[in-house]
Amino acid sequence: MAEPDPQPMASGTGQRLGAPDTLGISTLDPGHKPPAMPPGRHVTIRVRMLDDTEELFDISQKSTGKVLFDLVCSHMNLIEGDYFGLEFQNHQKMMVWLDHIKPIIKQLRRPKHTILRFAVKFFPPDHAQLLEELTRYLFALQIKQDVSCGRLTCNDTSAALMVSHIIQSEIGDFEESQCRSHLLNNNYIPEQMPMIDKIMEFHSKNIGQTPAESDFQLLEVARRLEMYGIRLHPAKDREGTRLSLSVAPTGVLVLKGHTKINAFNWSKVRKLSFKRKRFLIKLRPDLNNSYQDTLEFLMGSRDCCKVFWKICVEYHAFFRLFEEPKPKPKPVLFTRGSAFRFSGRTQKQVIDYVRESEFKKIPFESRVQHNIRLSPLPSPRHHEVSAEVSGFSASTKGSHYGHYVVLPFTQQKAEMAPSVVLNSPHPSASSGHSHGMVNGQKSLELCSYSPDGRQPSPLTSPLLNDAGSVRTDDEDDVRRKRFPTDRAYFIAKELLTTERTYLKDLEVVTSFQSAVGQDEATPDSLKNTVLSTFEPLHKFHAGFLREVEQRLALWEGRSNAHIKGDYQHIGDVMLNNLQGLKPLTANLHKQSEVLLELEKACRASRRLEGLCRDFELQKVCYVPLNVFILRPLHRLSHYKQILERLCKHYPATHGDFRDCRAALADVSEMVEQLQGSLIKMENFQKLLELKKDLIGVDNLVVPGREFIRLGCLSKLSGKGLQQRMFFLFNDVILYTSRGMMGTNQFRVHGQLPLHGMTIRESEDEWGVPHAFTLVGQQQSLVVAASSLMEMEKWMDDIQGAIETVKTSKGPSSDLLTCSLIDNKCPEDSLVEAESEDDITASHTSLERSSPHRGNTMVHVCWHRNTSVSMVDFSLAVENQLSGNLLRKFKNSNGWQKLWVVFTNFSLFFYKSHQDDYPLASLPLLGYSVTVPSESENIHKEYVFKLHFKSHVYYFRSESEYTFERWMEVIRSATVPSISARVRNGKESHPH
Repeated sequence: MAEPDPQPMASGTGQRLGAPDTLGISTLDPGHKPPAMPPGRHVTIRVRMLDDTEELFDISQKSTGKVLFDLVCSHMNLIEGDYFGLEFQNHQKMMVWLDHIKPIIKQLRRPKHTILRFAVKFFPPDHAQLLEELTRYLFALQIKQDVSCGRLTCNDTSAALMVSHIIQSEIGDFEESQCRSHLLNNNYIPEQMPMIDKIMEFHSKNIGQTPAESDFQLLEVARRLEMYGIRLHPAKDREGTRLSLSVAPTGVLVLKGHTKINAFNWSKVRKLSFKRKRFLIKLRPDLNNSYQDTLEFLMGSRDCCKVFWKICVEYHAFFRLFEEPKPKPKPVLFTRGSAFRFSGRTQKQVIDYVRESEFKKIPFESRVQHNIRLSPLPSPRHHEVSAEVSGFSASTKGSHYGHYVVLPFTQQKAEMAPSVVLNSPHPSASSGHSHGMVNGQKSLELCSYSPDGRQPSPLTSPLLNDAGSVRTDDEDDVRRKRFPTDRAYFIAKELLTTERTYLKDLEVVTSFQSAVGQDEATPDSLKNTVLSTFEPLHKFHAGFLREVEQRLALWEGRSNAHIKGDYQHIGDVMLNNLQGLKPLTANLHKQSEVLLELEKACRASRRLEGLCRDFELQKVCYVPLNVFILRPLHRLSHYKQILERLCKHYPATHGDFRDCRAALADVSEMVEQLQGSLIKMENFQKLLELKKDLIGVDNLVVPGREFIRLGCLSKLSGKGLQQRMFFLFNDVILYTSRGMMGTNQFRVHGQLPLHGMTIRESEDEWGVPHAFTLVGQQQSLVVAASSLMEMEKWMDDIQGAIETVKTSKGPSSDLLTCSLIDNKCPEDSLVEAESEDDITASHTSLERSSPHRGNTMVHVCWHRNTSVSMVDFSLAVENQLSGNLLRKFKNSNGWQKLWVVFTNFSLFFYKSHQDDYPLASLPLLGYSVTVPSESENIHKEYVFKLHFKSHVYYFRSESEYTFERWMEVIRSATVPSISARVRNGKESHPH
């Protein structure tokens, strides 16, 4: 009988993620190459992966463990590889981790006969700290193994729920006969047969859940279990009682059986050591506790003590230190104690690196095949490693684990940008078939979508590269010298460039009116309000822009009129048009009506709400829709600033001075009339925007509530420091975490009413830098800021809000939905107990929600670990700017001309002012703006430098005035202003 054709090998992960051949991208920093292979005899190392497949690697015996580990991570395209390790059974039959510093030949006695297991080494307390989908998938495989072998113990409900997520990932949506057959043929937990019905019941509730969502939900359930991430090390206390020791991100644990009976937090531990079979924990003195300062545990042998001591040292360094500890200097005469130290990046460095790589990360399309089950291969695949001058690379036979590729920022192709739908979860059909080069190896071209269907991160928009438009250099200098050099000309040119952007913004609102006006779900009142408000404004400003363009064309000398000087002024144009704008003041007063009508209509109609959400996801709507609606109010302030600069520049005898002063008087009167309405509307608009960003909050937009600050803080809990997003209002503080599902929204965990709250610094109390404690009437929180400046800003704003709430009657501070009050997030209690409520509560996050914008300021603050206040938002509105700039990368030669718009703390890049939507954006929070130094060899005038970590960009303006203006507006988004802090203290909290 003829044998059937061999089936393609199921390399689980690669097929699951729909990845191409592995590209050999290592966990090293971008631009760095893996270390060259040391000379010497090669040996074949067998590594068993988490999906039970085995891989063979040829490597020099003199190589260190780090070389082999980097090769394994490179083979999988694993960016967050530092959470993992390679473990093996040593000659004493003990499972130990491969040391990254020691040569392999000194660790493996019989390399050919030793199987190394790739496994999770460091279990973070919150799986949301795992930023890569591939990393979460590998963690899910580890949980699957731990549940199967009985290491992760739990009750039947938790076990059934976890298995339901596993099989949802493997076979897809529930179908009764298929599910039952699959469970009968595959054993996921001990004693599975009696629980099949319960597993099927849970599986039936997972319909529509993608494999990535299944991984996330599996980790959500697993992290709440008491034995999550616990590896037991047998020991006895002084009385001979059998116990187990373990290490966690928060400290050392003592267990009896599978129950924790004691925990020693890192902040309380002064020293860990061992002497022969005795493991010693020396505690810091504490007058409030009666226990002895040194605890002693007896373990099986000295080697058992050393193995546990090493993993404690590594856990402490990985989760508590900011950077890798430096090696101690070698002693001259003799050594004392162990020279072992943690080698690798700490968790903070990993998170910072991955966030920084958001700019360079290229997600592949997720072509999920639900019918593929992760099963061992019939035979291992062999990977050849060759020594090269540039390092080493893994053979690409048998693709798997490929998910993300890291590209140098300058290698991303600008020509692709128009063909990529930045704000659509559906990639173009041609994506992922062309190849560029990364570290000398093939890589995929740029795609601006996420594999799980989410909107791209606000930090992933690539800047256009040098090939994006025509380079300009000295010829531009010659062209620029023909134009007027008078400062008044460049002030007038700022009016022209910003008016072009403003007219485009008005067109966004009119196109919105056209898009939703035809739908029957849109009420007539909203149609009439938008139409009557924005159509006249758009028509007026289109005529105004034509006049300004004509005047600037004459001013620039494109006719003989400039010889007489008749057209080298702008005041008359502004005066005439501002007088023509006065009859439309009633339309400007209607901006608040448009916002209110739109909000009211969206509350009444789910269909209209969906239409608005879909419109906001279009590329033309590059900031939230409500921001466009308030643009006419902000534009008057811009006119006032331009006229103030002209009046300051002109002498009183100048022919244009009188018109500019009269126009300034007119616009100042209009601004003063609308100022009160503008402040209220800005706050209302910000509350509406935050409402869309939050899940689990009711009645956020109520009369009397004022937004004060939002930003990232680390919340201290029983599981250590966890990143949380905090929102400060004039009556309450909300704290949230970012969901990893397709909505990009933040789920509210709890609230702290400001009434009766006190605040104090607590860095010394908890041993955490920049920590402070919020003491409420019913709950207290310990949080830590990313810097001293951030801590001061938060404490000042919170203290000001507390003082205000004492003297004012604010809105009700009960914001949480009933489900969140009933099922309070268990991370908020120091002692967690698994319950049925906790398990079923995890299902609430599976509710289907529509995609949500992922580029709002909330998400930028989350990625950059910073905060912004309402005062900052108001300043950003005042400091809008647009115009042509020349852009240069750090390592490129030519300058590239771009049309750049600054608004909402971001730079938006266009090829020209005629483009309808930006091709890329750059959020500026966290950046610094300076002037290049001599050593940077930028031999051009009017150049400023943007710098954030390893990202450096140079921008070149056309005149001293435009240089000063760009520096001024960008500093408003990047440098905390002292005057803003004063305003924040005085205006945001009126007494």
